[in-house]
Amino acid sequence: MMSDPWRLDGRIALVIGAGRGLGRGCALELVRAGARVVLVSRTESELIEAAAEAGNDAVAIVADATQPSEVERVVREAAALGELGVLVAAAGTNRPGPARDYPISDWDLLFDLNVRATFLACQAFGDALLTRGRRGSIVMLSSQLGSVGYPGRVAYCATKHAVDGMTRALAVEWARDGIRVNAVAPTFVETPLTKQWLDDPAFRAEVLERRLPTGQLAEIEDVAHAVRYLACDASNNVTGHILRVDGGWTAW
Repeated sequence: MMSDPWRLDGRIALVIGAGRGLGRGCALELVRAGARVVLVSRTESELIEAAAEAGNDAVAIVADATQPSEVERVVREAAALGELGVLVAAAGTNRPGPARDYPISDWDLLFDLNVRATFLACQAFGDALLTRGRRGSIVMLSSQLGSVGYPGRVAYCATKHAVDGMTRALAVEWARDGIRVNAVAPTFVETPLTKQWLDDPAFRAEVLERRLPTGQLAEIEDVAHAVRYLACDASNNVTGHILRVDGGWTAW
């Protein structure tokens, strides 16, 4: 009997940025798919809670995803657990502000976490699989703002455009080696990060009434389901793809 292509039984899934929000939701969905999940975050308290919720022998590792040595350590520990086959690179942040006086410290912070950490995770994971001659799937968390612009988000848009480019470049480079590389690009989702902006009635109204054809925000589960699809064999011939879960935002 053929195995269920939507399942990840017997595989180790590494989720970077799993302490809260989208990363946590993705980790829980991969557990439901049967994977044993390794959760990584800088914040130990959030990580412990997420791992307890995940169960299924979930492993929590506190690490700074912007540091190469720590990322390499995390990948080694994940690979030692069994068949490492999935990476979800979900670490990220945002600090909006007008471009004219945007602090360079915020610019550097966003590129460190949204781009540098994502690349380091992909590099270490890819190297681990290539060294062992294993196949696998990488799913990056991008954004609808990786495809379009938005006022006050010059740094965030730049980082997510970079993530989309990284996705396509790695997909082409590693395709013949059996490593698929894709990204999920959601619209605004209510998470601890976005709450501060979505609680502003004017901003929320603009997003729902002017920007989103569906008139509704994405749910964490919507994004997690898309990540599961790209992580498992159901998407076996999909690579270099940016899967937008954006309520039609980029269809205008």
